[in-house]
Amino acid sequence: MTTQLPVLDISRFHAGPEARADFVADLRAVLHDHGFFYLTGHGIPDALITQLKALTRQFFALPQADKLAIEMVRSPHFRGYNRAGLEHTRGQQDWREQIDINTEGEAIGGGEAWNRLHGPNQWPEALPELKPVALDYQKRVTDLGVDLLQAIALSLGQDSDVFRPIYDPQPTQLLKLIRYPGRDVAESDQGVGAHKDSGIITILLQDEVAGLRVQNLAGEWLEVPPIPGTFVINSGELLELATNGFVRADIHDVVAPPAGVERYSYAFFLGAPYEAVIPVLPLPDDLKSRERGLSVDPLNPLFRNVGLNQLKSRLRSHPDVAEAHHADLLAAGLAGQGR
Repeated sequence: MTTQLPVLDISRFHAGPEARADFVADLRAVLHDHGFFYLTGHGIPDALITQLKALTRQFFALPQADKLAIEMVRSPHFRGYNRAGLEHTRGQQDWREQIDINTEGEAIGGGEAWNRLHGPNQWPEALPELKPVALDYQKRVTDLGVDLLQAIALSLGQDSDVFRPIYDPQPTQLLKLIRYPGRDVAESDQGVGAHKDSGIITILLQDEVAGLRVQNLAGEWLEVPPIPGTFVINSGELLELATNGFVRADIHDVVAPPAGVERYSYAFFLGAPYEAVIPVLPLPDDLKSRERGLSVDPLNPLFRNVGLNQLKSRLRSHPDVAEAHHADLLAAGLAGQGR
């Protein structure tokens, strides 16, 4: 089993024309072959990362009543805390507890169904320090994601600003703070079931405990162990859509840690505005000849409308929220099956 993915240093993107061209070429190869890689040179302050990790552990150590005060089922916008086993992938329970923090905003009534995703986050009154640190981190990884999208655009033979409609004036920004209990607590070894991410790119910060795996083209599972000072980057379904499969959105999962061990991770998903429609980029001939088309999963149809894609995903993965707030959408069959 392969134990390590490629490592790219994004500081090369800003180190002069020759270094930039080399970085873009390396990025192109990785996006086509893996969709997953480690990123160094990202510039996110160590002090901020340390703060976020400490506050995340403090949040999950709170009394259950304090965590349930912001339980996601209280939010029609799919924000807040989830107990282990309440999120589902392909109908199976994921054994992780987490807090979902999306773009801060106001609720929007009426209009398209995906407008229901807009709204305020829920913040724990018992840990007020979490909000400013989480939002600072969210902003900084958003800036990093924009930098990556500009590099990805160049790697695809496009103008560097081709993805600007995705992040300007406002992308979607989902930050998940996650705790995986050990297998003495979890009822299966499924930390998170096999899936593809539904956004554009994911920026994942891992702690020191392994568990993430990615599946390659041959169907083999590759381990993605933590490397200090790095993020794990992976491309999502919307990038696969935009490139007709030239860029891979790889299937991945998380195996629950051993008994008596906890695993923490901090996943950030950068996505397009809900009203956006993902186009197919006109790739240069040498890249277009290597398009693979979209991977087809009958349990997980993809929509070029971003809002519809996101709403479908949230309805499936959080059935308790869907039943409590969106019974009409379930009756209309929007959630379908799987994740």
